[in-house]
Amino acid sequence: VQLQASGGGLVQVGGSLRLSCAASGRTVSTSVVGWFRQAPGKAREFVAAIRLATGSTAIPESMSGRFFVSRGKSENMVYLEMNSLKPEDTAVYYCAASEDGIISRSPVRYTSWGQGTQVTVSS
Repeated sequence: VQLQASGGGLVQVGGSLRLSCAASGRTVSTSVVGWFRQAPGKAREFVAAIRLATGSTAIPESMSGRFFVSRGKSENMVYLEMNSLKPEDTAVYYCAASEDGIISRSPVRYTSWGQGTQVTVSS
């Protein structure tokens, strides 16, 4: 499966962005889509995940209430809505796909990755 993340950009503190992840190829085998982010010099960090068949989601406590993950009418689209953005949210955001049906916070469980989209929050 191929993934394409988009929707990043420059936003002021307190602003919002909605990222999109478009999947193509063998999407029938994709069961979970996750979002991760990576800031310069830091490890890749789990942001959100959604199980496509059920809509079940997982978001870290530190982002709960600000970040929301959803699927489109087509299961080929997944969205990450980010609100009340902070400078520490600045990073490259990636979407990734897993075929094992398990919502995991570990990047190693995801077998396909998009190219990432830059989010910059200015103060």
